[in-house]
Amino acid sequence: MNIALMSHDNRKDLMVQFCTAYAGILSKHTLFATNTTGNMVAEATGLDIHCFLSFAHGGCQQIGARIAYNEIDLVLFFDDPNSPSMAEDVTYISRLCDQNNIPYASNIATAEMLILGLARGDLDWRDIVNPKNNRTPA
Repeated sequence: MNIALMSHDNRKDLMVQFCTAYAGILSKHTLFATNTTGNMVAEATGLDIHCFLSFAHGGCQQIGARIAYNEIDLVLFFDDPNSPSMAEDVTYISRLCDQNNIPYASNIATAEMLILGLARGDLDWRDIVNPKNNRTPA
């Protein structure tokens, strides 16, 4: 599965903690992230993460394009609900996920449910619906 990791600035430490806790599960999948989030997670966990541009420089749009082409199977986007300036980016990503039936978590509680479901095989339907996901997007 191709998993995208994104987080707003004041949620990056939470993303690092989450990925540290679930590194065993995440290591079995292909991980993508915006630059700062990806580098922080990779440094803390040793996970191999393909990093796009930073969020502010278009990383959100790069991941969004892969969602639109159905190349991402799961999105973990820990957003800051108290930051109205970021609301458009959150809406953009969540809407793309809704349009393409891609599981999306915006908080740690939902992310935990999705990751545990992923480990159980509950998201294997993504390979049936979209078998091209066996290849990694460039």
